[in-house]
Amino acid sequence: MHNSNSTSLSKRNIENILIVRLSAIGDIVMASGFLTALRAHYPKARISWLTQPECASLLEDNPNLDEVIAWPRKQWSDLWDKRSFLQLRANIKTFSAELTKRQFDLAIDLQGLLKSGWLSYLSGAEYRIGLGSREGAQLLMHQVLDRTAASDPLIGSEYRSALEQLGIDAGPFRMHIGIAQGTIESLSSKFPGLDEDATDLIICPFTTRPQKHWPEAHWEELCQILVASGRKVIVLGGPGDKPAGARLAELEGVTSLAGQTSLQEAAALISRSRGIIGVDTGLTHMGHAFRVPTLCLFGSTRPYLNPDNPVGEVIYLNKDCAPCRRHPTCGGAFHCLGDIEPQQVKEAFIQLERRIG
Repeated sequence: MHNSNSTSLSKRNIENILIVRLSAIGDIVMASGFLTALRAHYPKARISWLTQPECASLLEDNPNLDEVIAWPRKQWSDLWDKRSFLQLRANIKTFSAELTKRQFDLAIDLQGLLKSGWLSYLSGAEYRIGLGSREGAQLLMHQVLDRTAASDPLIGSEYRSALEQLGIDAGPFRMHIGIAQGTIESLSSKFPGLDEDATDLIICPFTTRPQKHWPEAHWEELCQILVASGRKVIVLGGPGDKPAGARLAELEGVTSLAGQTSLQEAAALISRSRGIIGVDTGLTHMGHAFRVPTLCLFGSTRPYLNPDNPVGEVIYLNKDCAPCRRHPTCGGAFHCLGDIEPQQVKEAFIQLERRIG
C-alpha cells in the first residue's frame, strides 16, 4: 500500500464502488454532492454507501445510489461492553464477508478516520482511497487525498477538492437528500394540526456542541419578531432537544416538533418550507440541498461561507478567535454567535425572501 496523491483511476475498470461516510448528518448532506458527481462520471457503475444506521434514511431514496449498507455500530459496541469478544469477532467476520462478496473495485473513505478506514479495508475493495486519512487509517489506503487542499469557501469544498484530485468533474455540485414517496403526506396524519401555512418558517437552533449555539434568549426574541410580522415558526431538533423546543413553543405562533419527527420527516418538512434559519447543524445544511431560503449562523465553526444556494446566506462575524472549533478561548462567552442580533437575522432573512420575489 502507499499514500500517493496521484490517481490511477483512469486506468482501472471501475464497476462496483463503495463510499464510506458514517456520520454526521451535515457531513452526509454535503458529501451527497460528491455522490452526484461520481454517478455522472460512472453512470453504469454500482454504487453503495456504508453509513451508520441513524443516517441511513438520508441516503435510502437517493437515485444516485444502488444500495445503502448500515454499519451495526451499536451492536458491536454492546458486545464489546459485555466483553463478548468471540461473538464480536464472529459478527465482524460475517459483516466483512457480506461486504467482500459484493466485490468492490473501489472504496472511497470520505471520513478519513481509523474506524472508516478499517471498514473500507474490511470491504475487501481492490483499491482504497481515503480523504485526509489519519489515526493510522492512511496505512490501510492505497491512496490518500489531501483534505487541506480545500480552501474554497464553497459548501462541501473538501468533497469538491477530492473530486478534482481524482480527475472527476464536480460539474454542478448538487447535494441530494432522498425522501420516500408518501413521507410528506404522512406528516398530515401524524401531526393533524400541521398545514401548509405552519411550515412558513423552520428554525434549527440545536447542535451537539454548546459553542455552536446561538443564545436561547436570542431565539426567543427572533421568534417574537417573526411571529409579529405574520409568520408561523416550527422548531426542529432531536430527542434531546425536546425541553428547549418546548420552552420556545410557549411563545405564541411557535410549534415545536423537536424529537417528534424521523430524519426523513424533518427533511420533508424542510423541503417544502418557505425558509430555514439555523446554526451549524445537519438540518440547516439540508435547506441548501433543497434550495429553500436558508440563513446559517456560524461562529466557532465555519464550514463554508458560500452555500452555493441562490437563496442561501451565512452570517459570520469573523472574530479574531473564530473559528475555534472544539477549542474555545472565550471561557464560554461565545461572542462569535452571541453578538449576532435577532433583528440582524430577521433583516437578513427578509433579503433572502426578496430574492425569490
